[in-house]
Amino acid sequence: MYKLIFGLTALCLSWSMAWGQADLTAPMPIDPAVRMGVLENGMTYYIRHNEEPKERASFYIIQNVGAILEKEEQNGLAHFLEHMAFNGTEHFHGKGIINTLERHGVAFGRNINAYTSLEETVYNLSNVPVGPEGLMDTCLLVLNDWSNYLLLTEEEIDAERGVISEEWRTRRDAGFRMRALMAPELYNHSKYAERDVIGDLEVIKNFDYQTLRDFYHDWYRTDLQAIAMVGDFDVDEMEQKVKAMFAKIPAVKKPLERYAVDIPAHKEPLYVLATDQEATQSSVAIYIKSEATPATEKNHVYYRDGLLKSLYASMIRTRVSELLQKGNPPFINASAGFSGLTRGTDIFYVSATAKTNEEELALTGILTEVLRAKRFGFTKGELERAKTNMLVGYENALKRKDKTSHDAFCSEFKKYYLDGEPMPGIDYEYEFATQIIPQITVEELSALAAATLNDENRVVIINGPRKEGVKHLSESEAFAIIEKLENNNSIEAYVDEVVASSLVADELAEVKVVETRRLEDMNAVEWTFENQAKVVYRFASYNKEKVALNAYSKGGSSLFKDEDVPSASMATEFMGAYGVGEFDAINLNKVLTGKSASVNPSLNGLSEGFRGSCRTQDFETMMQLLYLQFEQPRFDEEAYNALLARYKAYIANQGENPKKIMQDSVTLIMADYHPRARLMNESFLNDMSFQRMKEIYLDRFQDASDFTFFIVGDVPEEEVKMMAAKYIGNMKSSNRVENWIDREVNIPEGETVKNIPLKMKEAKATVIIKYNDEMDYIPANRLVMAVMEGVLDLRYTESIREKEGGTYGVGVRASTSHYPKAEGAVSISFDCDPERASDLTPLVYAEIEKLMKEGPTQEDLDKVTKNILKGRAESKENNGYWMGVISNYYIHGINSDLPENYETIVNNLTVKDVKKVAKKFFVKADKVQLTFEPAE
Repeated sequence: MYKLIFGLTALCLSWSMAWGQADLTAPMPIDPAVRMGVLENGMTYYIRHNEEPKERASFYIIQNVGAILEKEEQNGLAHFLEHMAFNGTEHFHGKGIINTLERHGVAFGRNINAYTSLEETVYNLSNVPVGPEGLMDTCLLVLNDWSNYLLLTEEEIDAERGVISEEWRTRRDAGFRMRALMAPELYNHSKYAERDVIGDLEVIKNFDYQTLRDFYHDWYRTDLQAIAMVGDFDVDEMEQKVKAMFAKIPAVKKPLERYAVDIPAHKEPLYVLATDQEATQSSVAIYIKSEATPATEKNHVYYRDGLLKSLYASMIRTRVSELLQKGNPPFINASAGFSGLTRGTDIFYVSATAKTNEEELALTGILTEVLRAKRFGFTKGELERAKTNMLVGYENALKRKDKTSHDAFCSEFKKYYLDGEPMPGIDYEYEFATQIIPQITVEELSALAAATLNDENRVVIINGPRKEGVKHLSESEAFAIIEKLENNNSIEAYVDEVVASSLVADELAEVKVVETRRLEDMNAVEWTFENQAKVVYRFASYNKEKVALNAYSKGGSSLFKDEDVPSASMATEFMGAYGVGEFDAINLNKVLTGKSASVNPSLNGLSEGFRGSCRTQDFETMMQLLYLQFEQPRFDEEAYNALLARYKAYIANQGENPKKIMQDSVTLIMADYHPRARLMNESFLNDMSFQRMKEIYLDRFQDASDFTFFIVGDVPEEEVKMMAAKYIGNMKSSNRVENWIDREVNIPEGETVKNIPLKMKEAKATVIIKYNDEMDYIPANRLVMAVMEGVLDLRYTESIREKEGGTYGVGVRASTSHYPKAEGAVSISFDCDPERASDLTPLVYAEIEKLMKEGPTQEDLDKVTKNILKGRAESKENNGYWMGVISNYYIHGINSDLPENYETIVNNLTVKDVKKVAKKFFVKADKVQLTFEPAE
């Protein structure tokens, strides 16, 4: 009755065989852990057991249907249909799917979602608890209904028109409009140029009901659908359930051909200039199209070719990074490599973000690097470093395979079903890669580079701001630059400099531990060294082969004067461009070849510190980087000037961008125009100083006794102690006792209401509301605020999005802060039609009033608390949970792992509790309401 697809593992060559002698045209095997099959009605299924996270499962339905299949009168209806799947099915009327699953802590948006693209539509129910009786069957029933049993009632269709109209409005920014201008040339006037997924607003508002139903019945059918399920369940049992339920769905008789759209080839190069008055950056790009590898030919050769292309992109990226470190870089950023354009078309791309009126320089800069590689290839040293780093990536993936999420596996199934992308499993990929990668030669990479930049199917795209004084390359200018460079014989080969291999030249002696303290509640240990630096370690192996480092010290930029704010704010941002110790950033990358370790300093308003990570075997490398950042920081004025030039170019055209204007307005108003609330603009950058940055950094990172270092990972405790004694124990100390200064950067007192007109291309209003008030920083308040956020999110989704059709979504954020003063804050924001801002804004306040007077409904409270507890349980299976617990304990004095500080509070929360906190907070809170609207 069923056609079972068996894995191809048995047909493939043994891993122990030398791949150089093997038939690489053999198909890639299918991961043997995947259960696959095709039902008689044509539906495909993929099932896999997985435990990341434990006691959870994810369910997907993959539809080989997208906007490219729409007729003209259906433009936008593939996406519209996706929305309708949440608005009534045979077994779940109205919002039944969302309401049913939210009762089990499965949240709409976070766990229940979908997307539509040109080629596919994919729905997901992610991280659903497997424990509740019947819930797995419910999820299968949802997929069953999404396959063939949408109701598509006229009432629900009309209600959704407003929501999607507002999504249409929200999406139409400068990038969207420029993509529409580029599409005809990029896609050579094929149907791809006529579809953008969101669709035509007139169609969305006025299509006939039957037009949507026709699209649904034509394309949502079993031969174009796959079910994917991954989770902590019994695969045999789940397969039987799938067969029993989904085999009953009837196959469509006389189905339409699921056609593919081709992009016509062209011998002559094409050119397009796409500009927009709200664009902030100029860019130049060359796209060279080629036919994509058919799904049936994605074999070992295809996989190996992918490795070569990844190595090419990696080495070009490294060369570009070196250019960005020197003098006055020719571009803000640049890249070159290989990618997919559509399902049937691949591209080789060369692109650069240009400084204002320097598009010629940017195009020349990146194209010169591509031509350098094309003519001279790559050096052996470059390739060996790239290969080593690639092998490290595979090794990390193999060691951490148990932390592969349910959704990641479902994504693999999707790519295999839709595009034929290989999914042999990480064990097979690792064995294949470790055999193949060492055999890849410089000659092969040079040959790949030499084959780039073909003349045919080439498209040159220039885009950027449309404003007075900004010039863009014309077609003749762009083509002339390319021709001149392609005929330029003066381009020289890349020179690869050899560097020393040791980070720390001098051997450091281990410093004694003067105090050891066991933190039994957290199963952690604290060491204090002779220099009074404290190190807290917690062994955790939830994320295998992964170690995290945090460090904390009070003070931050609050200790510096107002005029120092720009230099203090950016001091650590620039440190990454300098390198460390004896190595500039270029040579540091070379020294770290084959290592997976990083450490970055941070300096914010109230504290300074470090954040680092590494794989377990590179723990000492991470500790060396930490030591050097503290003891031997490097300051490179040439790198400073290069990065500063890029920042200045980046912000040059942002003055007329409405998003930037809104962001700046919010920054100033919410800080009540405090002098320390600085905007990222030319004045801010001019007020920075290389020398002052250096002084600030050296002041903040000079006293190890003022720092607490937190380490979490799977390194043996004695080894951590030894490395900490060696590298942290040898850091300088001066035994300073410091704290931050409260600079009184506060929200305006009382009520502030402002309507701010903005020049904008597309008429849109943005409403931002913020409440702020004193609130004790205790676990109960923190958790009630989280509940209020969830409840308001539910209420606004129902009232403003669904009932009114007034917005695509309302953003809600409720939070608490401890320092410099204990406060609570609630922020609410949404976009809408300018004509509706005045009638939608009162609905925001109506829900808050209801929360204060009545509290949440018991149903909403149950939904939110179950989702909070669900997320809490999932987070405990990760090392990051323990980093958060330990650092919060030292910084805030609260052990958030204790049930009495979390689970007990959430489980015992009542409607009355939430009502009490809401009333106390909102009644006294300072409030700011900003409405940004189109200028007349």
